[in-house]
Amino acid sequence: MKSEAKRRLQRSEVRRYSSRILKAGALLDETKTLLGRWNNSLSIRENLDRFLKCNILGKQSRSRAGDILDAFRQRYLTEEDVTRALVALVGAGYPSGSLDRVLYFHTAMSDPLIHDFVIDMLWPRYRRGIVNVDSDDAAAWIREKLSAGQMVSEWSDSTIERAASGLLAAARDFGVLSGSREKRICGAYLPTDAFAYIAFYLSRIQPSGRRLLESEEWLLFFMEGDVVEMHFMEAHQQHLLNYQAAGSVIRISFPAQSMEEYAHVILERAHRAA
Repeated sequence: MKSEAKRRLQRSEVRRYSSRILKAGALLDETKTLLGRWNNSLSIRENLDRFLKCNILGKQSRSRAGDILDAFRQRYLTEEDVTRALVALVGAGYPSGSLDRVLYFHTAMSDPLIHDFVIDMLWPRYRRGIVNVDSDDAAAWIREKLSAGQMVSEWSDSTIERAASGLLAAARDFGVLSGSREKRICGAYLPTDAFAYIAFYLSRIQPSGRRLLESEEWLLFFMEGDVVEMHFMEAHQQHLLNYQAAGSVIRISFPAQSMEEYAHVILERAHRAA
C-alpha cells in the first residue's frame, strides 16, 4: 500500500482543504467514459494526453477538459492497482448502482473537503434526525474550517458560497443527498459487492479485523456498529470475503491479493449469481 493512501486514512489534527470542488463535482459520466477508454499498456501521461488531444469528453473548452482530467488523476490514478481494478469493473459493465458508490468512496478519500463534509457535518446531523441541509449550512461549516486555519489559502465570501453549492451538488450526485432545490440527507445505499470492494481496499491499510469493522470511513455511507457488521456477514454469505467473530476477536480475509484481482472476484461472483 502506498504511503499516500495511509496518509489519507490517518486524519491529522489540522486538515488542509482546497477549493478544487469548484472545478469538479461528481463527474460520474465523465469518469466512466475515461475508465472505459483507458489503455493499460500506456502510461498515465500518455492516456491523459490522448484523451485531451482527441477531446474524448466532447468539451468545447480545453481548459474545462483539463480540469476534469486533473480531478480524474487525483481521484483514481494515484494507485495503479486501483486504476486497473476500476478499468476492469467498467469494462465488464459493472452495475452503476455499485460502481457509483465505489467512485464516491475514492473521491472522498482523495479530497479531504468532501470527506470531512460528509463525516463531520452531514453524519452528525443525520444521527440526530436532522435530514434537511442547505447551502447556508454548508457555508457555515466551511467558515468554521476557515476560521480554524484549515484552508490552503484565504477564501472570499463568493468562493465559500460556490464551494458550499459544489459540495451539496456533488453529495447529491453521489447519492448522499436527495432533492434539487431543498436537499435531504439520505445516505448512500451501499450494495454488498461495493461494500466488499471498499472493505478490501481498507484492509490493505488496516489489516486488523476489529479496526476494519470500526473504521471511520464507513461513516461516508452513514453506517457504524451493527450495520457494518451486518454488511460483513452478507458479504461472507456471498463468498466475497471470510468473516469470523469469536468474542472480541474478529478475523476478516479476502480471496485475492490485489485490487485488480479482487475486482475480478466481484465480477465472477456477480456472473454466477445472475
